[in-house]
Amino acid sequence: MLVFIDESGDPGFRIAKGSSPVFVVAMVVFADRVAATRTQDIVRNLLGRVHRRPEFKFNKCRNEVRDAFFVAVSAENFVVRAIVVRKELIWSERLRTDDESFYRFFIKSMVKFDNQTLKDARIIIDGSGDRAFRRSLATYLRQHVDRGAIDEVRIRDSKSEPLLQLADMCAGAIARSYRSDRADSQRWRSAIARKIEDVWEFK
Repeated sequence: MLVFIDESGDPGFRIAKGSSPVFVVAMVVFADRVAATRTQDIVRNLLGRVHRRPEFKFNKCRNEVRDAFFVAVSAENFVVRAIVVRKELIWSERLRTDDESFYRFFIKSMVKFDNQTLKDARIIIDGSGDRAFRRSLATYLRQHVDRGAIDEVRIRDSKSEPLLQLADMCAGAIARSYRSDRADSQRWRSAIARKIEDVWEFK
């Protein structure tokens, strides 16, 4: 089992000064390597065709590129699970003031309460940002998730890992669906609706 994790939004709480009001973590789960390899090739080939270099990022893509991306992967065999955090509902002082605690807590929550989806999973997490923190996150997950759920955790650069780009695009599509100020809020979540196994709205 292969699992790719990425997020949309940030852990900050200064909403009036640009922090995202919603934070989403998504994991894309492949039951077998054949499906993962096929989807990886599709994303790589599409990247060349639409000239999105060096990678797909939901928040940096044009609408037509988002459409093309989700059409291209729609027939492949994977599922998406996500956790959605509305920051207005978070009262924990630690989560509101410590970015690392915030990120670690919600990654762990999504992985731990997975409805027993994960079994001997090889988890790949986007390695952009603070690499030391990402490495510590890998250790943290191994310590806090049920035995047998995780085989290994690796940190990868999304620029060289197309399936992390898929996780980013799915996280972005789900996050956009919570934007009441956007007429296209449901457009890309609808495009992956058949792939979504669970979206947990944290309360």
